[in-house]
Amino acid sequence: MTQLPAAQMQPAQGALKPSDSSKALYGGKSTRRITVRDITAAKERGEKWPMLTAYDAMTASVFDEAGIPVMLVGDSAGNCHLGYETTVPVTLDEMAVLSAAVVRGTQRALIVADLPFGSYQEGPVQALRSATRLVKEAGVGAVKLEGGERSHRQIELLVESGIPVMAHIGLTPQSVNAMGYRVQGRGEEAAAQLLRDAKSVQDAGAFAVVLELVPAELAAEVTRVLHIPTVGIGAGPETDAQVLVGTDMLGLTGGRVPKFVKKYADLRQVMGDAAKAFAEEVVGGTFPLEEHSVH
Repeated sequence: MTQLPAAQMQPAQGALKPSDSSKALYGGKSTRRITVRDITAAKERGEKWPMLTAYDAMTASVFDEAGIPVMLVGDSAGNCHLGYETTVPVTLDEMAVLSAAVVRGTQRALIVADLPFGSYQEGPVQALRSATRLVKEAGVGAVKLEGGERSHRQIELLVESGIPVMAHIGLTPQSVNAMGYRVQGRGEEAAAQLLRDAKSVQDAGAFAVVLELVPAELAAEVTRVLHIPTVGIGAGPETDAQVLVGTDMLGLTGGRVPKFVKKYADLRQVMGDAAKAFAEEVVGGTFPLEEHSVH
């Protein structure tokens, strides 16, 4: 049999080497907590990975058992769980409670917590104080904050202080009052600014960057240029990772959802049907039965 040259025997771009399969973020064998170093290594291997938001211990435990390697305790909890119209009202106190619950409900996933609006915009010192609280009180492994060049100094100080930072550029929901909910990075000037933002957060020391609602072509270019992983949400298929809001993915969110959301279940229907079945049995006198009673 003809022996292929070594170069032709290498795995295809983006494929995991056989020796790396046990190190994979999703489906790997390790039961220890995933770290930022694991995220960096995945980029070097060309491994894609999933991230979901979680806001409570029970949901987080389900995702953890399913092998989701990174969970974001997003300030999207404001919309999903706390009844706010936007993420802006979410407080640091609320984020600390939610983040601690997610940490308690998991064993393997890297838990990243959002710094909510107003907890880091004043400057690096405020950002360090807020992030330190989430690390110390909630036990998260990293924090996330919005903004590119404007958040460079905050990211830099956090990283210098030993707190890993995931950045977030493109559509930044905390700035909804200024930019609205629309695609970011369209047009030469906007695309150039987004690329500058991406390079800025990388230079500041961020270990990854979320690209939200960005043209797929631009997200692919950013992913090619950066050496840190990109996490897409509404940013096309070429980013290193993909994130969805957990309640959107599960079909729990009522009303309209963004175009980029794919529902993998319809738990809103399931839960509604269960609640109706319970109510009807109570009204009809068929619950509880003897087996549900004590004497």
